[in-house]
Amino acid sequence: MRKYLQYIKPYKLLFILGPLLMLTEVAGEIVLPKLMSQMIDDGILSGRNLDFIIRQALIMLGCIVIQVSGGIGGHYFSVKAAVCFSADLRKAVFDKVQEFSFKNIDKFSTGSLVTRLTNDITQVMNITRMALIMAVRSPGMLIGGVIMAFSINVRLASIMLVMIPLLALAIFLLMKIALPRFDRMQKSLDNLNSKTQENITNVRVIKSFVRDRFETERFNEASTDLRDSTLAALRVIVCTMPVMTLAMNITTLIVLYRGGSLVVGHEMQVGALSAIVQYTTQILSSLMMVSMMIINSTRAVASLRRISEVLNTEPDLTDENANAKDKLVTEGRVEFKNVSFKYYENREDKVIDNVSFTAEPGQIIGIVGVTGSGKSSLVQLIPRLYDATEGEVLVDGVNVKDYDLHKLRDGVGMVLQKNVLFSGSIIDNLRWGDEDASEEEIYEASAAAQADGFVRGFTEGYNMELGQGGVNVSGGQKQRLCIARALLKKPKILILDDSTSAVDTATEAKIRHVFATTLKDTTKIIIAQRIGSVLDADKIIVLNDGKIAGEGTHNELIKSNHEYQEIYYSQMEREVS
Repeated sequence: MRKYLQYIKPYKLLFILGPLLMLTEVAGEIVLPKLMSQMIDDGILSGRNLDFIIRQALIMLGCIVIQVSGGIGGHYFSVKAAVCFSADLRKAVFDKVQEFSFKNIDKFSTGSLVTRLTNDITQVMNITRMALIMAVRSPGMLIGGVIMAFSINVRLASIMLVMIPLLALAIFLLMKIALPRFDRMQKSLDNLNSKTQENITNVRVIKSFVRDRFETERFNEASTDLRDSTLAALRVIVCTMPVMTLAMNITTLIVLYRGGSLVVGHEMQVGALSAIVQYTTQILSSLMMVSMMIINSTRAVASLRRISEVLNTEPDLTDENANAKDKLVTEGRVEFKNVSFKYYENREDKVIDNVSFTAEPGQIIGIVGVTGSGKSSLVQLIPRLYDATEGEVLVDGVNVKDYDLHKLRDGVGMVLQKNVLFSGSIIDNLRWGDEDASEEEIYEASAAAQADGFVRGFTEGYNMELGQGGVNVSGGQKQRLCIARALLKKPKILILDDSTSAVDTATEAKIRHVFATTLKDTTKIIIAQRIGSVLDADKIIVLNDGKIAGEGTHNELIKSNHEYQEIYYSQMEREVS
């Protein structure tokens, strides 16, 4: 819990004021039954002493005003403290996720992270609010009620001492049952969120393959699982209220029965019995509130544990031990020295196995190979999206691990295999490359990526709003916008991971011409499925099962490299046919 104190500290005044003001409400609730009993016994039953009754009524009215004021203030400050605390906690979790490497993100599903940032933190906020309101109020009413009840009649008050331990035991058992059920419920919610997000994001694919019924069944399974796990958890809460109400009613009946006998025997006054009954109700009501808070806290504990998993996850890529934090990428020279990489340390199979090559500044390096040969994994080591398991990746002669991460990635422009655009205007998406870019620079980058023509063809031009993921532009248009975004960054190293696969050959040729002229000082590393995309490269690297199977120009490889020949001739045959 210590780690959460840092999010409470800025609002410590609110955390103090809320419970303190609740004390005034508790004091009022404790005093009122006693004042009422005095009014009944010393005012109404003692010859109707009107002056005393009026005086008591005014005192009670004053107590009510103070009680209500304290209650309103206590609730206001408690709610504000809980909301502010949860907002800062949500920001901290989001910031932590932003620090994650791809490997860290792989540990959590997207749906799970969304649930933790929303539902789980909401649960923590609710229990914080409830705790600030009830933490003082419930124990205060319990202790104050017991003291006042014993001050009136010890025998009647002793009845409650029997019920309190029994109720405490019932609360403990209910909490023990509830905690694992709430854990399962949150995992079911993760699963439903993941399936919902996947379904909505890929709705066009689902419709094109007529898989609506299949996806509906999958969604229904996840929804049914969440329903069942939620019902299993809430059955515990459903049982709580009847058990507590039954205990309260039984205790009240016993107190009334025993107290009635005392009143009939003139051992106790009516007003005192009325006060005892009210204190009994208050004591048992406070226990009910405590039980509800504890039951709800079991769900919050499950959520808190899931939040802590994110906060406690240490990013496996940091620049804390970097020796060249002030170093900038100025030349764009890339060198791999005996580099090996695997995604999971406990696996023997390597995705990249003992790879060595050099890309000089301004060169165009083509990387080809069959699907699954490790092409994307290889280039992701350059901007440290993953770290090499063995060997060194050098940029401008410096190990990438010695760079400040921000400065390293600022010098590398990357168009990933999966082209991602964000909801917002086209110009806003392009400014991801350079948020301070002028409109002229944006137009130039778009023209270089062969995107300016079709963007200006839209009614709203560069101000056209894109749907989530850029769903309202074609695949080729999306690729060109992503290339323009990378070009706007003006990187020293530009990596294109199969980023022209949806572009026609004529347009691709124009983009390659820009690479060779306008970006002549930028090192270009191009992963391509089409051999034609890298024919003019200064060097082509052929990957096979994570190893370099060939290296050289097109003319050199077509003469001597079997793997390259297979890829080239198979593509030529397809084009001819």
